[in-house]
Amino acid sequence: MLVPFSGLQQQLGGDMEEEVHGIVIVGGGICGLATALALHRKGIPSLVLEKSETLRADGGSIGVHVNGWRVLEQLGIASDLRETAGVVTEFHDVWQQEQGNKSVVVPVRGELRWLKRKDLIETMAKNIPSGSIRFSCHIAAIRPADPGNHGAVLTTLDGSIIRAKALIGCDGSNSVVAKYLGLSPPKSTSRMLLRGYTRYPHGHPFGPYFLRLRGKGFFVGRSPMTDNLVNFFVAFWHPGGDATKDAHAMKDFLLEKLKGQCSDEILEMVRDPEPDSLIILTKIWYRPPWQVMFGSFQRGTATVAGDAMHVMGTYIGQGGSAGLEDALVLARSLSRAAAGSDGSELCEKKISAAIRDYVKERRLRVVRLSLESFAMGTLLATKSLLAKLASFAIVSLLGTGTLRHTNYDCGRL
Repeated sequence: MLVPFSGLQQQLGGDMEEEVHGIVIVGGGICGLATALALHRKGIPSLVLEKSETLRADGGSIGVHVNGWRVLEQLGIASDLRETAGVVTEFHDVWQQEQGNKSVVVPVRGELRWLKRKDLIETMAKNIPSGSIRFSCHIAAIRPADPGNHGAVLTTLDGSIIRAKALIGCDGSNSVVAKYLGLSPPKSTSRMLLRGYTRYPHGHPFGPYFLRLRGKGFFVGRSPMTDNLVNFFVAFWHPGGDATKDAHAMKDFLLEKLKGQCSDEILEMVRDPEPDSLIILTKIWYRPPWQVMFGSFQRGTATVAGDAMHVMGTYIGQGGSAGLEDALVLARSLSRAAAGSDGSELCEKKISAAIRDYVKERRLRVVRLSLESFAMGTLLATKSLLAKLASFAIVSLLGTGTLRHTNYDCGRL
């Protein structure tokens, strides 16, 4: 057992009580739950602190490439999830040009499926021990533990105090743990992005192909999820008009923009989505690749994973799968620290060393993904010829067009 103090409470004077836990994970999204599940598979307990009142399982979908499926296999949930989503076999890239459309077919490397976020979240959550997730838990502040102690002390908005031997921030782009580590805030670019999925009761006619349609100032993606469900996204880089947080208003706005530029089947798909599937973004958050290269991802026994570590645009579809990789590598590193731990001081030193190994192992992988996503986003959005040429050189060198980023195995749990 990594830490023998999980679940204890110590009296700190007066009526103030402090909970002491071994590993505390802030954030109950995909990466946070994957980390908790990976630790559970290694026999290591953890506590997940989630600010929402329930699982954040509503709406949206996520594309999982073969590198992500390798992690799901290690977590023991791949077979269940495969039953919920069909395989995508090819990317059909189409560029609208004045001289006529240009198209390229790119075979998928390995396995690609689009999952409902709800299916992924709920499958992970039900495989984690009951009571491991604490809802409605907002972190107000984090401070270092006592001098000489590598842990951290968290204070919640309701006044609760939680001491963590190890602290893992999986709390997204606006991460409170990332701020505790001293990381710079992520940057953002203005985009209009609408995501959702549409149901075809009698089956869709699109086959197992992911369409990526690039036009003047817009980008449409369409991918099958099942025989009856189709995932889509629509992005505009320079749409004009005011951004809105109302998904249906944005849908109508984007449909007007797409008229005359897309086929009727694209317009129908965007016009009739499942109401609870729509997600809108007016900003795309990202951590620049130079921040990922040189940022401090450790402070004592605290670290970050997933978007808190390397939030990136959706341009190469690796945000979720990279977070799954983080979870596996981190749990594997911490399980090594657990072997032979027999005292709290030694244990904390081992935890710190394990986190250092985790950061070292993940650094180059997430730098490459961040650089690739950054270059692809710049290539699609910039009006500068020089920036386009530089971005094209980067994505060509990294093999973005052939999906080389998916051909990665982070190893066994």
